[in-house]
This record gives sequence, structure tokens and C-alpha cells, in this order.
Amino acid sequence: MTRKQKRGVMIGAGVATLALAAILVLFAMKDSIVFFHTPSDIAEKHIPAGQRIRLGGLVADGSVQRGQGTTVTFKVTDTLKDIPVAFTGVLPDLFREGQGVVAEGKLDANGVFVADSVLAKHDENYMPAEVKKSLEERGVKLGNSAHPEGATKP
Repeated sequence: MTRKQKRGVMIGAGVATLALAAILVLFAMKDSIVFFHTPSDIAEKHIPAGQRIRLGGLVADGSVQRGQGTTVTFKVTDTLKDIPVAFTGVLPDLFREGQGVVAEGKLDANGVFVADSVLAKHDENYMPAEVKKSLEERGVKLGNSAHPEGATKP
């Protein structure tokens, strides 16, 4: 074999190795690449307790209950399913019922989502685009205050 042929074989083997590695990494991360899960997704996928995820949806009307100190419980809904959320900490100023929210944390053994951070909309015209798309795919009708980032009001 000539030097040119050996170099071609080495380059081909390197490219094949990198492609295989990329495929294996993407396959291993297929469930982790999601920006958030809706309550219906969590029920359908049977996500185990203790796995760190993001939960996205709307804060259910009438569900916010303030406990001692900075402890707050509320429900996140996609109008098909609800998941109770427990959070200890300072909520964003714009957090309120009926608005979009994304919480990061873990499900406990009782099905309560224990959040360690809560993200809310940044103004009255904002809902995360992923939350809006997921809700619309499930047939949820959204009002004028549910525009994705960068969109203008009709």
C-alpha cells in the first residue's frame, strides 16, 4: 500500500470513529435533550422519582398556597394533567396563576415535583416558545398574553 492509500484509510477510520461516537452520544442523551416535560409527558413516559428534569406548563388557577417562610406549593398544568409542585425559595416577581412557568427539580416518591428553581415569564406578552408549542399541540387555546418570545400581539 502506498503512503497516499494508508493516509486515506487512516482518515476514513477516523471519520467513522467520530461518527460512531456522535451517534452513541446522541442515542444516550435522547431523553435528556428535551427542554422540559409537560405534566402529560411525565405521566406518559413514567419518569422515575429522583430523575432531574424540567417541568413546563401553566400555573393552575387557585392552586398557589404559601406555607411557612418561603415555602410555596402550586400545580403545573397542561389542561390535561396536573402535577403538584413544592418550592422553597423566592419566586420570580412575575410568577402568578394562569401564566407560563418552567420549574427545575425532581419528582419525589409521592408524585410531587420538588423544584429547586422556578422560571417565569418576563413580561405580560411572553410565554416560552416551547411551552406554547407543547400546549398548542395538545389542543389548549391560549389567550393574547401567550405569545412566544419575539412575537408581537395580533
